[in-house]
Amino acid sequence: MTTTALDRIRELHDEWARVAQGLPDAAFGEPSALPGWTRAHLFTHVARNADAIGNLLTWAETGVEQPMYGPGTARDDAIEAGATRAPAEIVADLVASGQRLTEHAARLSEEAWSAPVRHRNGAAMTGVDALTLRLSETTIHLADLDAGHDFDSATALLGDHLDTVIATLIRISPRQLPSFRLTDGAHTWTFGDGGELVTGTPGTVLPWLTGRADGSALSGPVPEMESLL
Repeated sequence: MTTTALDRIRELHDEWARVAQGLPDAAFGEPSALPGWTRAHLFTHVARNADAIGNLLTWAETGVEQPMYGPGTARDDAIEAGATRAPAEIVADLVASGQRLTEHAARLSEEAWSAPVRHRNGAAMTGVDALTLRLSETTIHLADLDAGHDFDSATALLGDHLDTVIATLIRISPRQLPSFRLTDGAHTWTFGDGGELVTGTPGTVLPWLTGRADGSALSGPVPEMESLL
């Protein structure tokens, strides 16, 4: 899984770079689809998330605890400060941080992929889960960027890794989840104790699970549920 996931992350990083490099400078200060965040905020977050995933890989590699982000408001402060930079600096950081992460991941031993680490919400994970989180971040936020991708095209880039992404988000979610089953036609995920089946497509399932859609595009008894994130 790690080799194919890493290849897909590289492809997603390439797409982020293509989109960022194609935007006029003025577009960086325009709103993204995330309330309160411009595209500059979102580009900065994706860069700092690359470093955060790298911290988890270092933890998995060394056994020495390395949290994703610094204490307190360090994560949010870094995003706010980074969003004020010139667009060229933001793009260079986005590309360099992604390359650091993929180069780090390519060097990891097999043992590190199964080593225990923790998400910033406290959930237990492994090194390979950290890689899955990066797939999640670079897919979901590509649609949030509101710069040419919606969830249909973003999940198409993710491909069959959507199965692992959703399964991992279910497992590490800090929320109390209702009981039901969810399918995109190719994969089925069980929430809680299972139950009635809710049906959608990759492009409608992921935004609903992550709080970006109300579920009206899904079929079946759609439960009320907080975002997995």
